[in-house]
Amino acid sequence: MAEILLSLTIIGVVAAITLPSLTGNINERTWNTQRKALYARMSQAISLMPALNGYGTLIEGEDSTSAQDNAAETFITAGLTKVLKINNICDNEHLSDCGITNSITTLAGSSITPFPTTLFELNDKFNGTLSDVIGGIHYYSQINTKAAAFETQNGESIVVYYNPNCTGLLNDNSYSFMQPKMCANFIYDLNGNKGPNTVGKDIGFISALYPSDSIVVAPIPLNTNASTTPSQKISGKTCLEQDNESRMPNLEELSSMYYNQKLIDLEGKTYWSSSVEDVSNGWCLRSSTGQKVLFPREGVQNIRCIKR
Repeated sequence: MAEILLSLTIIGVVAAITLPSLTGNINERTWNTQRKALYARMSQAISLMPALNGYGTLIEGEDSTSAQDNAAETFITAGLTKVLKINNICDNEHLSDCGITNSITTLAGSSITPFPTTLFELNDKFNGTLSDVIGGIHYYSQINTKAAAFETQNGESIVVYYNPNCTGLLNDNSYSFMQPKMCANFIYDLNGNKGPNTVGKDIGFISALYPSDSIVVAPIPLNTNASTTPSQKISGKTCLEQDNESRMPNLEELSSMYYNQKLIDLEGKTYWSSSVEDVSNGWCLRSSTGQKVLFPREGVQNIRCIKR
């Protein structure tokens, strides 16, 4: 009997040690599968829409309560519902009815409370006029829009931040902003408000850029910047040294990270993308302003790698 009790005790101790790790691995695999499936569905849906801009009414008022704004909600009801199976739609005042939690944990472990309910709460650098010593003064103008939400038939809860006046790449210069290129930004929760409500686990983001010939991206950043600041030509190698299953983000993926910088604690620095203009020059993004910058590929900048 003593030997049986001792064996059971040992089995219990081993189970207590290994079970959390085993459960975590199962959850991680499940989330990875769900993320890929959601991205595939969203990409296909966006590709079926004739254009991503122009939905809804957007009229500025003296404050956010007097402004007429049904842009994000109309984008869902008149746009996404035509190409995506949606169970439930929630306006800005009832996001929780679509399973949206009030608080989430960022990639670095800090908390965002309450959940961003407008475009400017998502990123307060979406509107402004900025002066750059090298590039001169550059302008872009957007007004705040209220977020809306929906639930998919697969059980995901998704918040939509929408820019009905989004633009393409025509007449861009090397110091233009990437904010106006964002047509829609989606923050998803794979299992509603069940938890852990943590970025990089059940919570992530998808961005759709450019109104026509749209590009849909869903980068999953690593927790920290790479430890070195290399040239663009060796930045891919730097990512592999940090994590052998990571790579460099392209300009659109880096822009998506900028839009959602609060979720991933992106520092206000200049980052390399993997996008190149020519043999000598590549694209960077200034996360303090949202400007894309053409920079010699031999120069050094910061790196935030993403998972493959």
